[in-house]
Amino acid sequence: MGTEQSEGRGRPHQPMFSDDIDEPDRPAAPPDRPAAAADASAVPGDGSARRPGAAGRERPPRGDDRPAPGDDRPAPGDGDDRPSGALAWWQAGRDFRRDHPGWSGFLAGLLVGVLVVVGVGYLRPHLTDTSWEDGELVLLSGSDDSAGGQRQELIAEWNRLHPEHPARIEEVPNIADAERSEMLARADGDGGPIDVLNLDVAFLPEFAEAGLLREFPDDDVDRDAFLSGPLGTCEYKGKLWALPFNTDAALLYRRTALVPKAPSSWTSMLASIARVLEGNPRAGTVPEAGFVTQLGDYEGLTVNAIEAVWSAGGDIVDDDGHVHVDSRQAQEGLRQLVDGVHSDPKQILPTSLEYTEDASTSAFRADRALFMRNWPVAYRRLENPTEPGTTRIDFEVSPLPWPSVLGGQNLAIAEHSSHPRAAEALINFLTDSRSQQILFERGGFAATRRVVYEDAKIKQVYPYADELLKALEAARPRPKSPHYALFSEVLREAVHTMLVTGAGPPPDLGDRLRAALRGERR
Repeated sequence: MGTEQSEGRGRPHQPMFSDDIDEPDRPAAPPDRPAAAADASAVPGDGSARRPGAAGRERPPRGDDRPAPGDDRPAPGDGDDRPSGALAWWQAGRDFRRDHPGWSGFLAGLLVGVLVVVGVGYLRPHLTDTSWEDGELVLLSGSDDSAGGQRQELIAEWNRLHPEHPARIEEVPNIADAERSEMLARADGDGGPIDVLNLDVAFLPEFAEAGLLREFPDDDVDRDAFLSGPLGTCEYKGKLWALPFNTDAALLYRRTALVPKAPSSWTSMLASIARVLEGNPRAGTVPEAGFVTQLGDYEGLTVNAIEAVWSAGGDIVDDDGHVHVDSRQAQEGLRQLVDGVHSDPKQILPTSLEYTEDASTSAFRADRALFMRNWPVAYRRLENPTEPGTTRIDFEVSPLPWPSVLGGQNLAIAEHSSHPRAAEALINFLTDSRSQQILFERGGFAATRRVVYEDAKIKQVYPYADELLKALEAARPRPKSPHYALFSEVLREAVHTMLVTGAGPPPDLGDRLRAALRGERR
């Protein structure tokens, strides 16, 4: 794979407004914890809720005694100043007498006081599961690119709530091949213990197949609370191996002054391009090409090739792992990329062959193309440019007219973890509704839980949130294979040659891809 960051790994979407997410009408959080979004209601049956497990095994609680989004009650053990003992009895009786004057009210107040004393005395020892293994938890991850380091903020909150089970993040280089290689080595026991892995969605099958992950307990997971696509990337061979930490899907950006309406297909996009570019328009009045994307020699080229085939109604690899790159639809989709680069006028900006996400964004902002395929992280750079000499441009976004490749990262328990139950609780904590709200609203990482997208503050901070949700719901995963890295390399080499030479797919491409999915290079 290339040297760039893995395509669609879940790069954060930068917040559009202030970092202060508290609204006047939102309940304030305790001073030492991030505020929860009041507009995101608690999810019934949250996947991190505690209940008895299968085979008489007690499941760890979600590891989070915080209120759900919208709940302004203090979290137990976090600024909890409730009275105890006789004081609780007296105060409960006093309050009840105030609201229920008379002797019967007093007796009822005494009864309530007794219940408070009993309840407080019983609940406090049960706030943390005593079956969690003591000791430090290590989460191995790429660098935290979120605004304000929100992943680290959540870890700090976990540590405040669970001082006997502290956690820390260890970061590896944020370069696709280097990150994957380092994580494989660490998961296999080289370089110090780890408990939780933050894996790119494309690489989870490789780690699971190698026996480097523990199967994630499925009996408490509320599947309906998660978006189905991101949760599906956590599954391999019928088993659940992780929970989704963040997700991503590409969007179509367009210059609204020249293309006011979003296209509905690749064909309609080309028609819009032709209306603007054909007829020899005066230089400088229109962009030089119709579409800019990421066709550099890295994972972005693989992603664009897969999406191009999907736009033509085909598959390179189907859901059962069968290769169909020789089908008419797949051949047509790949030809669309090649013909677009070599057409006149240019349907695809030729320098896309050198571009990553950032370079594509710069070209689109410089008015070199009508359309751009890119991840939502580009929205911030276009809406609020920070580079010297750049200004805001008029644009809108919509879901791609074809499925996007689904990006993101998943949290899995390392097979060699010495703290598997505590690690599970930490994962539940980091993927619950409230943590997902904070990671998206403050940090820019697209949430994996549907309830977050219903929040009014999210829609204010991210005006494209509804469009992103549509894109996520239509997105599809890359081939689920323990040999995906080799598959991507073989496909990328073939498509790069096609783009440079203008030739069609090599006749043996199907055989080469089948071999790659077996872990062989032909």
